[in-house]
Amino acid sequence: MNKADLIEKVAKDCDMTKVVAEQVLNSILNTITDAVAAGDKVSLIGFGTFSVNDRAARLGRNPQTGQSIQIPARKVVKFKAGAKLAESIR
Repeated sequence: MNKADLIEKVAKDCDMTKVVAEQVLNSILNTITDAVAAGDKVSLIGFGTFSVNDRAARLGRNPQTGQSIQIPARKVVKFKAGAKLAESIR
């Protein structure tokens, strides 16, 4: 399922136009993005939690040349599935 499919499904389920459904979805995604970018956790009970983790610098290897390279530290987005989501895929 891609974003267009999701918009179509939300519009159908909520009896609204695709334009309104797209605005709602974009608002939700932007709100989650802004919160995570600010370092906050976003918890959607039953669905999951979005958070930011620090990944330490590490030594890597260029697969073509075999030369060692330094991979810098960075922040990464982490998603942990909630109980209902995890249970639904079992």
